Amino acid sequence: MGAFGVISLIGMPGSGKSTVGRQLARQLETRFADTDTEIEKRIGGPIRAFFETEGEVRFRDVEQTVLAELLQRERHVLATGGGIVLRDANRHALRAASTVIYLRSSPEELFRRVRHDNHRPLLQVGDPLRKLRELSYERDPLYRQTAHFVIEIGRPSIPTLLNMILMQLELAGVVDASIVPSPVGPRPVRPS
Repeated sequence: MGAFGVISLIGMPGSGKSTVGRQLARQLETRFADTDTEIEKRIGGPIRAFFETEGEVRFRDVEQTVLAELLQRERHVLATGGGIVLRDANRHALRAASTVIYLRSSPEELFRRVRHDNHRPLLQVGDPLRKLRELSYERDPLYRQTAHFVIEIGRPSIPTLLNMILMQLELAGVVDASIVPSPVGPRPVRPS
């Protein structure tokens, strides 16, 4: 097993950070954490309600504190909220204390995934696709600045996406090759 510390997933809302993160943690036989889940535990309720009553600045304060705590934990996979890169301190902390993977997708693909999700506060607007385009334009440079790896996700299956991530991590020496599935399958057995 490789001697990785924290592997952080960043990207837009709907890019699959939590889903992929859980599967990646399972493959690496390690723990999984999600900043949004930890924030909801801390604030005692849903992020959307906190966002509406306390505002985005207060939410980002809590998010920064939770991120700093999670980055101090040993060896795990961390899925982050889509706006975590908005603060310089978060970008620097992520890059310095973890291996960062940006799951990149087009606004149109993200919209296809989140169009029926009413739990994402920034997307509760009249034209969510337009909002996703604006957010992508604003955040893409920040995600790229923070990431060690950029994975274009498009529409691959979760196993395919997971293999793409594991291969990048293997090539970079972050994880041991023995845990990365071979793309050619097992070696054929010769008849005796």
